[in-house]
Amino acid sequence: MEKNFKKIMCLTLVTFLLFSATTSLGLQITKESISKESESNFLKENIIIEPQEGVEDYDPLVDIEITFTVHEIRAFDEIDFFGEPDFYVKVFINDVEYTSPVWKNMNYVKNPDCQWTVDVPDDEEYVDITIQLWDKNFGKDRLCDISGDHELFSDGKEVNLLYSIKTGHWFGDDKVNQFPSWDDRGDHSGYGRLCGCDDGSIYQKDLDCELWFDIIQNDYDNDGITYWMETNVYNTNPEVDNTGEDEDEDGVPIEWEYKWGHKSVYSRRNQRWEEGFIYDPNTWENHSSLDLDEDGLDNVEEYKAEKEGFRTEPYRKDILLEIDQMEEGPNGEGGTVPELSKDLLIDSFGRHNIVFQIDDQGRNIEFNPDNINYTELQDIYFEYFMNGNESWWRRGAFHYAPIIYRAEGAAGFMWASIGNPSEWDRTWNFSEGKNSNVSIYGDCFAVTTNHHDKKPYKNPIGNIIVHKTFNKSKQRAIIYASAMMHETGHVLGIYSRNVEGCDNPANIWEKDYWTFLPYHSCMNYAWMYQFVDYSDGSNGKNDYDDWANIELDLFQEERN
Repeated sequence: MEKNFKKIMCLTLVTFLLFSATTSLGLQITKESISKESESNFLKENIIIEPQEGVEDYDPLVDIEITFTVHEIRAFDEIDFFGEPDFYVKVFINDVEYTSPVWKNMNYVKNPDCQWTVDVPDDEEYVDITIQLWDKNFGKDRLCDISGDHELFSDGKEVNLLYSIKTGHWFGDDKVNQFPSWDDRGDHSGYGRLCGCDDGSIYQKDLDCELWFDIIQNDYDNDGITYWMETNVYNTNPEVDNTGEDEDEDGVPIEWEYKWGHKSVYSRRNQRWEEGFIYDPNTWENHSSLDLDEDGLDNVEEYKAEKEGFRTEPYRKDILLEIDQMEEGPNGEGGTVPELSKDLLIDSFGRHNIVFQIDDQGRNIEFNPDNINYTELQDIYFEYFMNGNESWWRRGAFHYAPIIYRAEGAAGFMWASIGNPSEWDRTWNFSEGKNSNVSIYGDCFAVTTNHHDKKPYKNPIGNIIVHKTFNKSKQRAIIYASAMMHETGHVLGIYSRNVEGCDNPANIWEKDYWTFLPYHSCMNYAWMYQFVDYSDGSNGKNDYDDWANIELDLFQEERN
């Protein structure tokens, strides 16, 4: 309690220091000392942006337009009882309504061709934006929930934003949030990601959905940094593209610090949003050790992953998983992970605002009909994941899962990786202790296709009942997703040695079945393969709160 009180007091002090200065001049850039405790000892200085009035044109080089883009939509709840939803989006920009096409019968709308470019006044700093997600129905369409319902800014299922053409950022119901664990009204779902589960309704059927979007404005040099920021704050040339520049040599370029350094606070006293920047592209910051969301990705790794196309964010938890799949055997042996399995994994973590992203490298592992052993797994890891490079940056940032035909010992299992097998005594056995010559991470798991492809055809009546479908392909997708989530749970720190109901063979219709049945988790053998979720600990005695106890950065720790 004392620790939380200190954090609250420090955050209050930070806010006061950040926005207390007032001036009659148009812009004032000041730098204040920030409490080490308040911001994990990473903030030394802040750029403070004061309100400015009487600006005739925020960008004299172009006629300012903003472009709103819908990137993806996901249904986290059952939206339509008799089928999948018919989604469409409404966006109101300065009170003008823009409506998307209807995407019929789709739980997942990925990369739709949906954007609107709107001319906005060049002398008005703020653009009002409202976002709504609808499900089209006969008679009456239904508004889906994409809002956190913070009460201060929104009291419904829609999202309300202000976009600043001065700083090129938006805030309101969605914003860059550097303190997700401190601010109860904060944007826990992340910048540009809307989640209806933010109001705590994860297991309630209230039309919870996820919507990814982006808002950009045009600028002359196309580096994404507004004219006003370049000329008033960064002192860069608004006619020269600065993309990729890293003047302070801290491992992340100017455009990344500009995007993720933005800070916005609503001042009740002044009845307005106030802005600043916590990162300065001209000042070295230790981004290689900053991991405010404690997901195991430091800021440099967040940047590298984002550059490769992943939706990583330094203030919202991410799990990155690379998978390589084994080629088909000469007689058709071996399957692949269904696409629906990946979506089910993404859904389950996404409800808890952990963005699970999978880089599927395809069927590139040479087929092997025999049981794969630990030594062979190390060779696969170094060749396919590390690309033969012992310094490959993905080690310690990505988890890894080879999807193989058969393996020794189990149908699926977590295993520990070695960065370079050439440095490893190959006669050494993992169970005998740590090899002092190499670094060993518990960052991997394997799933076998020989076992899991057969499961939909075993106990067919039971599969129909527990999976609520006659469709074998959907049953198979649930089975694979449940297996992968189970093994991911081990990588995140859920084991039989610390969770009694986990991996207990006696839970499968034997002596411990009824004892641990309340542990409603795919980590429990009694529930594994039936659904894709961990337990939240709400089912009474012998249950366990998986979600509250997973450790996202555990995969980087040295293993014995």
